[in-house]
Amino acid sequence: MGTTAVATRIASASLLAIAGLHLNWARGSSWPLPDHEALADEVAGRPDADPPSAAACLAVAGLLGAAAAFVAGHPRGSPGLSRLGAAGVVVTLAGRGGFGMAGRTDLLSRGSVSERFRARDRRVYSPLCLALAALSLPAALGSPGGA
Repeated sequence: MGTTAVATRIASASLLAIAGLHLNWARGSSWPLPDHEALADEVAGRPDADPPSAAACLAVAGLLGAAAAFVAGHPRGSPGLSRLGAAGVVVTLAGRGGFGMAGRTDLLSRGSVSERFRARDRRVYSPLCLALAALSLPAALGSPGGA
């Protein structure tokens, strides 16, 4: 298996895992955080608000699942659509990562302003988005071994 195939498999599996986490939150869990208040603060950046709704978590999980499929090369019968979808994933993740590293996720998600969230965003969420964008890039480019 080539390096680009490994990269896209890691990206696709990671996106599916993150989708699963959002499904878990949609079911009412706060895992891996201790409670819903911590979830609202640390994940959504809204310390004095409710955590994201089940509908919002399901929507994000669906989008992440679709992103994983595009990065994995689906639909197989339509490689142009697969590459276009993967390109959208790369642009979205790179943009999210860039805004987060600049400390401006609030421009993409209003109200994401807590200091706890911003610290976690710069240390974890944004670098993860940038890494997933880079790992997804071969699928967008249609590199051999990628999508």
